[in-house]
Order: sequence, then structure tokens, then C-alpha cells
Amino acid sequence: MPTETNVHKETSILIAPSSERLLGGAMLPYWSLVIPILGLLAIGMGLPALGWAGTAVAATIMIGCVLAAVHHAEVVAHRVGEPFGTLVLAVAVTVIEVSLIVSLMLSGGGEAATLARDTVFAAIMIILNGIVGVCLLSGGVRHHEQQFVLQGVNAALCVLSAMAVLVLVLPNFTSSVPGPVYSPSQLAFTAIVSLILYCTFVLIQTVRHRDYFLPDGAEHLPEEVHAAPPGNAQAWLAFALLVVALVGVVLLAKQLSPTLEAAVLGAGLPITLVGIMIAALVLGPESLAAVKAARRNRLQTSLNLALGSALATIGLTIPTVAVLSIVMDWKLSLGIDAKAMTLLALSLIVSALSLGTGRTTILPGVVHIVIFLAYLFTTIVP
Repeated sequence: MPTETNVHKETSILIAPSSERLLGGAMLPYWSLVIPILGLLAIGMGLPALGWAGTAVAATIMIGCVLAAVHHAEVVAHRVGEPFGTLVLAVAVTVIEVSLIVSLMLSGGGEAATLARDTVFAAIMIILNGIVGVCLLSGGVRHHEQQFVLQGVNAALCVLSAMAVLVLVLPNFTSSVPGPVYSPSQLAFTAIVSLILYCTFVLIQTVRHRDYFLPDGAEHLPEEVHAAPPGNAQAWLAFALLVVALVGVVLLAKQLSPTLEAAVLGAGLPITLVGIMIAALVLGPESLAAVKAARRNRLQTSLNLALGSALATIGLTIPTVAVLSIVMDWKLSLGIDAKAMTLLALSLIVSALSLGTGRTTILPGVVHIVIFLAYLFTTIVP
């Protein structure tokens, strides 16, 4: 089992080179301090409402916030070690994502009833096929074959399969309420079991079977890639800036969504494509962090990030919106259609097969990316 020293060695590879990581070992790079603040200023000024020039500036700042969020998440991860480090970004992004969904539901609109369903399903497809596929492909191209701890990935896929079917598929086959809708008691039950499953997974990941989620072979890394963990003050500053950067990403994405919606409708594309774009923007920090880890031959960290964020998306989002829908007497449509159920089943089966040996090559990466492209294509051309 890896020692705590090896854990810190493992997380240290996620940080940028020393010249970019710290200024004299005492503080964070200037760009990572400035960009999150610019994100808040852009939100306060309402840049996306100032025409195409404002929209372009806001989009650029939002991309910068994504990069800053990744950097600060890596600093925090380096401080706390694995597997806690990979939980930081997944949970932080999901909490902000929940806030965005709730704010959009509170604003009303004809699509409020399906907003949570569409967001959760889009996030699952992006994570399970897009992020995982790119990680497997990029890591395989660079390292030919990569390894990970099979028990941890199997545990995550087991929980993800149960939650996805209970939340997105089963509502289509219940009869208490017509349509792909749960009754209040069914919705409360689903919310409770989703939260229980997620909390149990976190307990397994961080306490009882922590070694299932720790990468093997950290002790064999070259010493020059290791670095001392940052101090408490720097880690807390990085965490605060991580939250600010994520808030900037989500709120700028919300402000940019009307422009995206107008562009999508003007091109004659389905409006559901906007939800996919917003989900992709929100998941940007996790995506970049996971791909960077895979390219550094740390596939275990990549899968911890990807699968953990998929579990957090369901385990935190659904209980929150379920409570709100019951309290506010909202109609919440959770059941996905037959096409989406087919893609979900295919994604779960392929994931179980491609991640079922503890070793991967470029082939499963290509398969996952093809499924993701099929999801995008059938969304645009239903």
C-alpha cells in the first residue's frame, strides 16, 4: 500500500513546473490571482450584455477562470494528498453546478421541469465518454499502456450505474404519476438513496478502502518531479481562489447562455444543445485536470476525478432539486427518452468492459469518444 510520503509524491506531479507553480516558493503565480478577480469584475459589469465585443472578452476571461481553477485545485490536491485531493475539484464544481441549476429553476421558464434531468444526463455523457475517452486516448498515445487500481474504478462504476438508472430511467416505468415523473414520495426516496450511495462511496474512497483509489508506483517517480507540499496558508488561499474561479466560470456561463441560445436557435439547432455547452463549460476545470494527469501517466488520478465528479453530479444535484421541487411544488421530469436510455446503457456497458482489466490502451479511448460524438450528433440531428 502506498505510504503517505508516496501520496504526496503522486499529487506533486499534477502541479506545473516550479517556475510556474510558485513565485520563490512563497506565493501563487500572479496570473492565477488576477484572473478570478477579473471574472468577478466581468460578472459585475455584465460584459456579455455589451455586444459581441463584451461577449468575446467575457468568454476569454471565463477560459482563464477555468485554467485558474485547475491550477488552484492542483495546489490544494498537492497539500491534502490523494484521494482527498481529487474530491476537492469534483465537489466544488458540483456545488456550483447545483447552485446554477437551482437559480435557473427559480427563474422559471417552460424548460424548468426538465432542466435538472438534461443537465445531469449531459454531465454523465460528457464525463463518462468525453472526459474518460480523451484521457484514455491521450494517455495511451503517450504511454502506450496505462494501469489503474481496478477495485476503485469498479466501485465507482457500480454506484454510478445504480444511481443513473434510479434517477434517469426508472421514472419512465412508474405508474403512480403519469409521464416520466416521480410522485413526491418516490422522489424523496430516490433523493435519499442517491445521497446515501454517494456518501457511502466517499466513505469507501477516503477511509475504509482508501488504497483502492491511490495510484501504484509513486515511489518510482524521478525525484526531480517531486516538490514539497505547499503550506497551510497557501493551500487555503488556493482553495478560496478555486471557489472564486468556479463561481466566475458558472456565472459567466449563465450570462453567456442567452447569446449561445440565440446563436443555436439562429442556426436552426435544437435548444438542448445549449445545456450541453453550459455543462461542458462548467466541467472544464475537471476535464483539463483529468487530461493533464493522464498525460503524466497518472490514469488513476484521472479516473478518480472523472468518475467521482459523475457521482457527485447525481448524488448532490438530485437530492437538492428534489427537496426544492417538493417544497416549492414544482413538477420535476427526470425520465430520459428511449434514445437517451440506449446511449446511457451503451456507455455503462462499454465503461465496464473498457475499464474492467486495470489496463487501457488507445482503443477504449477511441470507443468512448465515438460514443460521445454519437451523443452530440444525435442531439443535433435527432
